[in-house]
Amino acid sequence: MKRVLVIIGYLFIIFGFIGCASPQPTAQVDNNAGALVLPPYSGPKARIAVADFDVKAAKATGEIGTGLREMLVTAMVNSNRFSVLERQQLDAVMQEQELAVSGAAQQGTGGTQRGKIKTADIIVTAAVTEFEPAVSGGAAGIGGGGGVASGVLGGLLGAAMNKSHMAIDIRIVDTSTSEVLASTRVQGQASDVAGGFMAGFMGSWGLGAGLGAYSNTPMEKAIRICIIEAVRYIAQVIPANYYKY
Repeated sequence: MKRVLVIIGYLFIIFGFIGCASPQPTAQVDNNAGALVLPPYSGPKARIAVADFDVKAAKATGEIGTGLREMLVTAMVNSNRFSVLERQQLDAVMQEQELAVSGAAQQGTGGTQRGKIKTADIIVTAAVTEFEPAVSGGAAGIGGGGGVASGVLGGLLGAAMNKSHMAIDIRIVDTSTSEVLASTRVQGQASDVAGGFMAGFMGSWGLGAGLGAYSNTPMEKAIRICIIEAVRYIAQVIPANYYKY
Protein backbone atom coordinates (compact mmCIF):
# COMPACT_ATOMS: atom_id res chain seq x y z
CA MET A 1 0.00 0.00 0.00
CA LYS A 2 2.81 2.33 0.92
CA ARG A 3 4.51 1.68 -2.43
CA VAL A 4 1.27 2.52 -4.29
CA LEU A 5 0.98 5.82 -2.42
CA VAL A 6 4.59 6.67 -3.29
CA ILE A 7 3.93 6.00 -6.99
CA ILE A 8 0.75 8.12 -6.88
CA GLY A 9 2.76 10.91 -5.26
CA TYR A 10 5.35 10.77 -8.06
CA LEU A 11 2.59 10.96 -10.65
CA PHE A 12 1.19 14.14 -9.08
CA ILE A 13 4.69 15.65 -9.20
CA ILE A 14 5.13 14.63 -12.84
CA PHE A 15 1.83 16.09 -14.03
CA GLY A 16 2.51 19.22 -11.99
CA PHE A 17 5.76 19.74 -13.89
CA ILE A 18 4.05 19.08 -17.22
CA GLY A 19 1.25 21.54 -16.45
CA CYS A 20 3.75 24.26 -15.60
CA ALA A 21 6.27 23.61 -18.35
CA SER A 22 4.29 22.78 -21.47
CA PRO A 23 2.70 26.21 -22.14
CA GLN A 24 6.14 27.88 -22.01
CA PRO A 25 8.17 27.36 -25.22
CA THR A 26 11.88 27.94 -24.86
CA ALA A 27 14.51 28.98 -27.34
CA GLN A 28 18.13 30.00 -27.15
CA VAL A 29 20.37 31.63 -29.72
CA ASP A 30 23.96 30.47 -29.54
CA ASN A 31 25.41 33.39 -31.48
CA ASN A 32 24.12 36.80 -30.39
CA ALA A 33 26.35 38.87 -32.68
CA GLY A 34 23.85 38.95 -35.51
CA ALA A 35 20.98 40.01 -33.28
CA LEU A 36 22.41 43.51 -32.77
CA VAL A 37 20.54 45.95 -34.99
CA LEU A 38 22.27 48.77 -36.85
CA PRO A 39 21.83 52.26 -35.39
CA PRO A 40 19.70 54.79 -37.30
CA TYR A 41 21.41 56.43 -40.29
CA SER A 42 20.53 59.34 -42.57
CA GLY A 43 23.80 60.15 -44.35
CA PRO A 44 25.00 59.53 -47.92
CA LYS A 45 24.58 56.05 -49.38
CA ALA A 46 26.85 53.66 -51.23
CA ARG A 47 25.60 52.52 -54.65
CA ILE A 48 25.68 48.75 -54.68
CA ALA A 49 24.39 45.64 -56.44
CA VAL A 50 23.98 42.13 -55.04
CA ALA A 51 24.87 39.21 -57.30
CA ASP A 52 23.05 35.87 -57.34
CA PHE A 53 24.17 33.64 -54.49
CA ASP A 54 26.43 30.74 -55.39
CA VAL A 55 25.05 27.69 -53.55
CA LYS A 56 27.77 25.21 -52.55
CA ALA A 57 26.24 23.62 -49.45
CA ALA A 58 24.96 20.09 -50.04
CA LYS A 59 21.66 20.67 -48.20
CA ALA A 60 20.83 23.96 -49.90
CA THR A 61 19.25 24.54 -53.31
CA GLY A 62 19.30 27.29 -55.89
CA GLU A 63 15.89 28.42 -54.62
CA ILE A 64 17.30 28.77 -51.12
CA GLY A 65 20.13 30.88 -52.53
CA THR A 66 17.56 33.12 -54.23
CA GLY A 67 15.61 33.49 -50.99
CA LEU A 68 18.72 34.41 -49.02
CA ARG A 69 19.65 37.03 -51.60
CA GLU A 70 16.14 38.52 -51.39
CA MET A 71 16.43 38.78 -47.63
CA LEU A 72 19.89 40.38 -47.85
CA VAL A 73 18.66 42.98 -50.35
CA THR A 74 15.66 43.81 -48.15
CA ALA A 75 17.83 44.17 -45.06
CA MET A 76 20.36 46.34 -46.92
CA VAL A 77 17.67 48.67 -48.25
CA ASN A 78 16.06 48.95 -44.82
CA SER A 79 19.41 49.83 -43.24
CA ASN A 80 19.22 53.12 -45.18
CA ARG A 81 22.94 52.91 -45.95
CA PHE A 82 22.81 51.64 -49.51
CA SER A 83 21.33 52.57 -52.85
CA VAL A 84 20.72 49.01 -54.04
CA LEU A 85 20.47 48.55 -57.81
CA GLU A 86 18.34 45.74 -59.24
CA ARG A 87 20.15 43.56 -61.75
CA GLN A 88 18.23 40.27 -61.64
CA GLN A 89 15.19 41.95 -63.26
CA LEU A 90 17.16 44.12 -65.66
CA ASP A 91 15.60 42.44 -68.70
CA ALA A 92 12.16 43.62 -67.57
CA VAL A 93 13.48 47.17 -67.14
CA MET A 94 15.06 47.13 -70.59
CA GLN A 95 11.82 45.81 -72.10
CA GLU A 96 9.93 48.81 -70.71
CA GLN A 97 12.54 51.17 -72.13
CA GLU A 98 12.40 49.57 -75.55
CA LEU A 99 8.60 49.80 -75.48
CA ALA A 100 8.76 53.49 -74.61
CA VAL A 101 10.86 54.34 -77.69
CA SER A 102 9.29 51.86 -80.09
CA GLY A 103 6.33 54.06 -80.99
CA ALA A 104 3.89 51.43 -79.73
CA ALA A 105 3.49 53.04 -76.31
CA GLN A 106 1.05 55.87 -75.63
CA GLN A 107 2.77 59.21 -76.16
CA GLY A 108 2.70 62.21 -73.83
CA THR A 109 2.37 60.21 -70.63
CA GLY A 110 5.95 60.64 -69.39
CA GLY A 111 7.38 57.60 -67.63
CA THR A 112 10.28 55.48 -68.81
CA GLN A 113 13.33 57.10 -70.41
CA ARG A 114 16.44 55.54 -71.89
CA GLY A 115 19.97 56.36 -70.82
CA LYS A 116 19.28 56.73 -67.11
CA ILE A 117 20.11 53.30 -65.68
CA LYS A 118 22.55 53.75 -62.83
CA THR A 119 25.69 51.70 -62.37
CA ALA A 120 26.97 50.30 -59.10
CA ASP A 121 30.34 51.19 -57.59
CA ILE A 122 30.34 47.96 -55.60
CA ILE A 123 28.98 44.49 -56.12
CA VAL A 124 28.41 42.01 -53.30
CA THR A 125 28.98 38.37 -54.12
CA ALA A 126 28.06 35.56 -51.74
CA ALA A 127 28.41 31.79 -51.58
CA VAL A 128 26.30 29.58 -49.31
CA THR A 129 29.00 27.25 -47.98
CA GLU A 130 27.12 25.64 -45.06
CA PHE A 131 23.41 25.00 -44.60
CA GLU A 132 22.51 22.57 -41.83
CA PRO A 133 18.87 22.71 -40.60
CA ALA A 134 19.71 20.28 -37.73
CA VAL A 135 23.43 19.74 -37.19
CA SER A 136 23.22 17.93 -33.85
CA GLY A 137 20.81 16.38 -31.38
CA GLY A 138 20.57 15.20 -27.82
CA ALA A 139 18.18 14.85 -24.93
CA ALA A 140 16.98 17.63 -22.69
CA GLY A 141 15.58 16.22 -19.50
CA ILE A 142 15.90 16.32 -15.71
CA GLY A 143 19.23 15.15 -14.41
CA GLY A 144 20.09 13.76 -11.00
CA GLY A 145 20.62 10.38 -9.46
CA GLY A 146 18.32 7.57 -10.73
CA GLY A 147 15.21 6.20 -9.08
CA VAL A 148 11.59 6.25 -10.12
CA ALA A 149 11.19 10.04 -10.14
CA SER A 150 14.24 10.88 -12.26
CA GLY A 151 13.56 8.04 -14.69
CA VAL A 152 9.90 8.89 -15.29
CA LEU A 153 10.45 12.65 -15.39
CA GLY A 154 13.35 12.27 -17.77
CA GLY A 155 11.27 10.12 -20.09
CA LEU A 156 8.23 12.43 -20.06
CA LEU A 157 9.98 15.79 -20.12
CA GLY A 158 13.03 14.95 -22.23
CA ALA A 159 12.95 16.58 -25.67
CA ALA A 160 15.11 16.40 -28.74
CA MET A 161 17.47 19.35 -29.05
CA ASN A 162 17.73 20.75 -32.57
CA LYS A 163 20.68 22.92 -33.54
CA SER A 164 20.80 24.68 -36.89
CA HIS A 165 23.70 26.36 -38.63
CA MET A 166 24.50 28.19 -41.84
CA ALA A 167 27.42 30.15 -43.27
CA ILE A 168 27.97 32.40 -46.27
CA ASP A 169 31.21 33.69 -47.74
CA ILE A 170 30.92 37.35 -48.74
CA ARG A 171 33.11 39.44 -51.03
CA ILE A 172 32.94 43.19 -51.61
CA VAL A 173 34.17 43.96 -55.14
CA ASP A 174 34.95 47.31 -56.77
CA THR A 175 33.18 47.25 -60.15
CA SER A 176 35.68 49.61 -61.82
CA THR A 177 38.83 47.70 -60.91
CA SER A 178 37.45 44.23 -60.01
CA GLU A 179 39.49 44.50 -56.79
CA VAL A 180 38.18 42.57 -53.80
CA LEU A 181 37.94 45.24 -51.11
CA ALA A 182 36.97 42.88 -48.30
CA SER A 183 35.99 39.29 -47.72
CA THR A 184 34.68 37.31 -44.77
CA ARG A 185 32.70 34.29 -43.66
CA VAL A 186 29.46 35.06 -41.81
CA GLN A 187 27.83 32.40 -39.66
CA GLY A 188 24.48 32.00 -37.95
CA GLN A 189 23.65 29.34 -35.39
CA ALA A 190 20.63 28.69 -33.18
CA SER A 191 19.26 25.94 -30.98
CA ASP A 192 15.75 25.26 -29.77
CA VAL A 193 13.87 22.64 -27.75
CA ALA A 194 11.61 20.77 -30.19
CA GLY A 195 8.18 22.39 -30.42
CA GLY A 196 9.21 25.71 -28.90
CA PHE A 197 10.13 28.95 -30.65
CA MET A 198 10.67 32.55 -29.64
CA ALA A 199 7.83 34.26 -31.51
CA GLY A 200 8.72 37.41 -33.40
CA PHE A 201 12.46 36.77 -33.23
CA MET A 202 14.57 39.24 -35.21
CA GLY A 203 11.66 41.19 -36.60
CA SER A 204 8.78 40.17 -38.82
CA TRP A 205 9.99 40.65 -42.39
CA GLY A 206 9.27 37.53 -44.39
CA LEU A 207 11.55 34.67 -45.23
CA GLY A 208 12.74 34.59 -48.83
CA ALA A 209 11.66 32.16 -51.53
CA GLY A 210 12.38 28.53 -50.73
CA LEU A 211 12.82 29.20 -47.01
CA GLY A 212 9.22 28.92 -45.83
CA ALA A 213 9.76 25.35 -44.63
CA TYR A 214 12.08 26.71 -41.92
CA SER A 215 9.56 29.17 -40.46
CA ASN A 216 9.33 28.99 -36.64
CA THR A 217 12.35 26.71 -36.37
CA PRO A 218 15.93 27.21 -35.16
CA MET A 219 16.96 27.48 -38.82
CA GLU A 220 14.87 30.62 -39.24
CA LYS A 221 16.80 32.21 -36.39
CA ALA A 222 20.12 31.09 -37.85
CA ILE A 223 19.15 32.59 -41.23
CA ARG A 224 18.10 35.93 -39.74
CA ILE A 225 21.26 36.12 -37.62
CA CYS A 226 23.37 35.45 -40.70
CA ILE A 227 21.61 38.07 -42.84
CA ILE A 228 21.77 40.82 -40.22
CA GLU A 229 25.40 40.08 -39.47
CA ALA A 230 26.13 40.22 -43.21
CA VAL A 231 24.58 43.69 -43.46
CA ARG A 232 26.57 44.85 -40.44
CA TYR A 233 29.79 43.59 -41.99
CA ILE A 234 29.11 45.15 -45.41
CA ALA A 235 28.28 48.52 -43.84
CA GLN A 236 31.43 48.50 -41.73
CA VAL A 237 34.02 47.45 -44.32
CA ILE A 238 33.02 49.58 -47.33
CA PRO A 239 35.44 52.53 -47.39
CA ALA A 240 33.95 55.92 -46.51
CA ASN A 241 34.62 57.40 -49.98
CA TYR A 242 32.02 55.06 -51.50
CA TYR A 243 29.26 56.69 -49.44
CA LYS A 244 28.56 59.64 -51.74
CA TYR A 245 24.97 59.45 -53.05
